Amino acid sequence: MAPGDAVDRAAVARIVFERPAEREWLQSVLWPRVGERMVTWRAELDRADPPPRAAVVEVPLLFESGMEGVFDKTVAVIADEDLRAQRAGARGHEGLDGRTSAQLSQHEKSQRADFTVRNDGTLQELEEKLSELLDSL
Repeated sequence: MAPGDAVDRAAVARIVFERPAEREWLQSVLWPRVGERMVTWRAELDRADPPPRAAVVEVPLLFESGMEGVFDKTVAVIADEDLRAQRAGARGHEGLDGRTSAQLSQHEKSQRADFTVRNDGTLQELEEKLSELLDSL
């Protein structure tokens, strides 16, 4: 791939979610880089004057990657499985069964997280719930 070429994310997803060994290889390459980037970003925030009220990182496979320990608090945003599948399909995500099998269950994520927010409604409702949670911290 030449510099500047776009990655065909759908093709990558088809490969890694159908072949566990390929997914493990990709995660072994990506997760350390993601971790390094988060450490750098956090250091930048710590030097900010004034510091931000909160810093939020969306990590789709937080617990699966073992990165939860680098965060002060964790929030699991969960939804009904049928709704999750419908939303993923609407975004054009392929290989939903493979994706789901690579992730912890919604229940397990909720059990591991410090807080859980249900996302069975609209985007505005989710934003309101997350704002309320942030205000309470």
